[in-house]
Amino acid sequence: MNEVLEELARDPQLAHVRFVTVEAEDLPDLSVKHAVAAVPTFVLFSGGRAVDRVDGAKAAELSKKVQTHAQQGDVPPLPPAAPKEDLNTRLKRLVSQAPCMLFMKGTPAEPKCGFSKQIIEIFNTHGVKFSSFNILEDDEVRQGLKKFSDWPTYPQVYVNGELVGGLDIIKELVSGGELASTLPCKKTREEIDARLRELTTANPIQVFMKGDRDQPRCGFSRQLIEIMNSTGVQYGTFDIFSDEEVRQELKRFADFPTYPQVWVKGELVGGLDIIKELLEGGELDETLKV
Repeated sequence: MNEVLEELARDPQLAHVRFVTVEAEDLPDLSVKHAVAAVPTFVLFSGGRAVDRVDGAKAAELSKKVQTHAQQGDVPPLPPAAPKEDLNTRLKRLVSQAPCMLFMKGTPAEPKCGFSKQIIEIFNTHGVKFSSFNILEDDEVRQGLKKFSDWPTYPQVYVNGELVGGLDIIKELVSGGELASTLPCKKTREEIDARLRELTTANPIQVFMKGDRDQPRCGFSRQLIEIMNSTGVQYGTFDIFSDEEVRQELKRFADFPTYPQVWVKGELVGGLDIIKELLEGGELDETLKV
């Protein structure tokens, strides 16, 4: 959704619109004021007041509402905020918010107790992929989670919504060589590159883009699809919004910093500008010949 906001911010017709992002966990009072029950939540303001909102990662709905409110002078009433969750429902959502959730004192950058600091060091050493929740900023969660999990201390680690345990359990998993099989760990560079080679050769012509051929989600991707369709060639697409790992790592793998990208027989051809140059020079059909 950050990519969606960046694309909207670059739209000349929205030059008068200001886009601001905040971390909900860092500003709990603001989150409560605007009834933010989940992330991402988008609140639209006009004339100093909230006039609309989008709860969740709904790119099309957000784009439509931003463009609509930017073009009209009057605004509809704000839809009612989502009802406040009961604690048990909220805790179930929080422990399942990421494949691996760490409830700790402080943040990974600034642990506020020795036990939390030790578990962060273990996770960083072993490349564990995790999200965290600072219990010091929410006493309701801090007290309620102990009863919810029947586990009296912090930190607490959850995998796929199920409690694994605290620091002692994590240390036992490390000493027993079971940490990697219990917690989601980052892939090695070799594993990532092997996957990217498979994806870039999944079709003789493969396009990595924002959205897909039926619903491009940025102007550059839309222009590229129009050109590709005009050639009549068969090609596959991969939506980089659907996989953060691919979106970030393919830029490194290709040594090409932007999207869309066009690959032919596992070799990078380039982005929209290169495709346009090939089209104008009469070389595109030959380049895409497979």
